[in-house]
This record gives sequence, C-alpha cells and structure tokens, in this order.
Amino acid sequence: MTLAAQYATRIGRMKASEIRELLKLLDQPGLLSFAGGIPDPALFPAQAFADAFQAALSPEHQAQSLQYSVSEGYLPLRHWIAAHMAKIGVQCGPENILITSGSQQAIDYLGKLFLSPKDTALVGWPTYLGALAAFNAYEPRYDRLRSGENQPPERYAQAAEAAGGRVKFAYLSLDFANPTGVTMTHAERLQMLDLAETLDTAVIEDAAYQDLRFDGEPVPPMLALEQDRKGGDIEACRTIYCGTFSKTLSPGLRVGWVVAASPVIQQLVLMKQASDLHSPTINQIVTYQVAEQLFDTHVAELRSVYMRRRDSMLAALKEHMPAGVTWTKPEGGMFIWVTLPEGISGAQLLERTLEQEKVAFVPGQAFHADGSGENTLRLSFSNSNEPAIAEGIARLGRVLKVPM
Repeated sequence: MTLAAQYATRIGRMKASEIRELLKLLDQPGLLSFAGGIPDPALFPAQAFADAFQAALSPEHQAQSLQYSVSEGYLPLRHWIAAHMAKIGVQCGPENILITSGSQQAIDYLGKLFLSPKDTALVGWPTYLGALAAFNAYEPRYDRLRSGENQPPERYAQAAEAAGGRVKFAYLSLDFANPTGVTMTHAERLQMLDLAETLDTAVIEDAAYQDLRFDGEPVPPMLALEQDRKGGDIEACRTIYCGTFSKTLSPGLRVGWVVAASPVIQQLVLMKQASDLHSPTINQIVTYQVAEQLFDTHVAELRSVYMRRRDSMLAALKEHMPAGVTWTKPEGGMFIWVTLPEGISGAQLLERTLEQEKVAFVPGQAFHADGSGENTLRLSFSNSNEPAIAEGIARLGRVLKVPM
C-alpha cells in the first residue's frame, strides 16, 4: 500500500537537510568535520543544568515542572528575555514574547503566518538552508537580497505580483550570518528597513548568533533600530526578532523565542496551541535557572574559545588554500564561507575530501534558493579544536591543489 498519491502538493518542495545528512557521517574513524554549525558539547554548562533539573524535579516543584503550561511560555523566562533584549536596545514586555521550540520553530511559524502559495519571500543569496526548508512547505517564490545590491522596491513588488502573489517578508540573518559569517552594517540595516517600509512588508530577524561577537563594534538589532524610529513603540514595529539559547546554553533543550508586536505574538500563540500546546515546561524552567545564574559569564567563555578557533581556521586557510580561493573573515559566530574558482564544484570536492582525506564540510549550493553557488562551501569552526582545524584545512588544501 502507498499513500503517496494523497500527499499535499507542498511535499514535493520538502527535502532532507544536507547538514543533517552529513552529521550521520561523524562516526567515521578519523573524520574531521567542519560541517554542522553546532556548539562544542565540552563547553555545555552541564553541571548547572544537572543542578537545575534536580531542583525542578524536587517534590516542591515537580507539580509545575512536569505539568502542562501556558502556550506563551514560562513567565519568569519571558521576563528574563525582556531584560536581555533591553541590554541590546529592544524595549519589550512578556506580552511581546513567545517561547518556541528553538528558533527553527519560530521560523516555521512565521512562514505559516505570512506565506500563501505564490507569495514572495525576500532572502539572502545565500541564506540559512533551514529557513528555506521551513518556508518551502508554504509554496512561496524567492527573490534575492544582497547587501548594497538590492533592487528598487517597485521591482520586487512587480515581480511578486507577476508571479501571482505579494512580497510578504524579508528574512535576514544579520550578525555572523549562517552560512557566510558576514554581518550587515548599521547603514545596510537602515536601508533594509526603508525597503520593508516601502513594500509594507514584515522583516524576520534571525539572531541566532548575535551573542557570539568576538571583535569589532556591536551593531544594534534591526528591531532596536526600528523601535528607535517609531518612538520606542514596539507595537508599531514590523520587525520580528527570533532568538535562541541553542548556540549559547544548549541546543538539545530546544528553547527559543520570538519578540514582536503583541498582535503578531497573539497569532503565533494560536499556532503554538494547534501545534504542540507549549514548549516543554521543565526545559523552560531549567533554561531560566541556568540563564539567570551564568548566562553572561558562560557566553564570555564561548566567545574566547570560538575566537581562537576562528583565528586558527583563518590562519590555516591563508597557509594552505591555493590561489583563486577566497573566504570571509567573520567577527563572530561559527562559520567561514569559502568561494572556489569557477568550475570547481563544492559537492564534488566534498566527495573527494571524504574519500581521500576524511574531511567534511557543507557544499554551498544548498544555501541558495535557486540552486546556484556551486563553487562555494561552508566551514564551521565551533566544534573542532585548534590542532584539528589546522590538520583539517591542510587536508582540504591538499585536495584542492590537485586538479579536479
């Protein structure tokens, strides 16, 4: 028996994540992986989590921690997030915050909220492939955003209308973006706000890596810039901020959040109620306790470790890459984006490096909505120590120096 003929049309747009498929290779002996953009588990605040779980499961607290909860999320955690957002220039209250199961769920909900079939999503070229995977289910078309190279607003609008829909949002990873590691400047953020205002469309600000700045000057979140323009009134803002504890405290607990004007949050709450009722109560309680105890000091340690790994990778690339290969120089985050000479396929290079040198990375084509970017690749430095990074990049360089 097969039910394939009964599947919805959207299923044809849903594909396996190349990163998730690559993670299955990590058990190979001797493999050096720069593929998954994942934290180093050796840096998790495991003891703090163990203590917090023990407290949450104590007789006096287990009735709350093991019970259903409100869809909006654990109130003390939302208050903590509001205070955290204030530190980076966003003034909001708990009514402007929804707790989600990681920021990936937030991205999916926002695609569901805004996109009808044939509507247009403006995305980076390249952009986070998890966002493309989430949006694909709602059958949009994509148009290209590039810092400093955007089309006039009327051209975006005309192309969207010709395709049978409207421009519904711009999706942006602004700080140390996944996959490029590039940060959008202050001026570029203001230009994007101008574009969104002219198109009367939403802005989805994916801030997964914002706390992982190593050097350079911090740039205010787009929501903070817009709130400043709107006289401090978050209820007048079109920017929707997606945050997460996955890159700082723990990805396994799946705790993220959305900050937005309260009417948007109310609509997302309805989706939450229809989807999973609420994110796990005990995970929210434990995340709150650990964040309250050590968030700032822990993130400072992460920055120090990841900065050394970034520097090691940049130095190794400079030493081992052949002529014609270029790469970004991120000020934070987890990624370096590599551009190969035209005619060299990142996917074919991966096959060779896995076979000959046991090195993994993510080919860049998956990050492009139109399947372009064949000669690009993403390297992650977060989950490898400095000797492994030096060795892995040397191996990659050896493969690249042999004609394909």
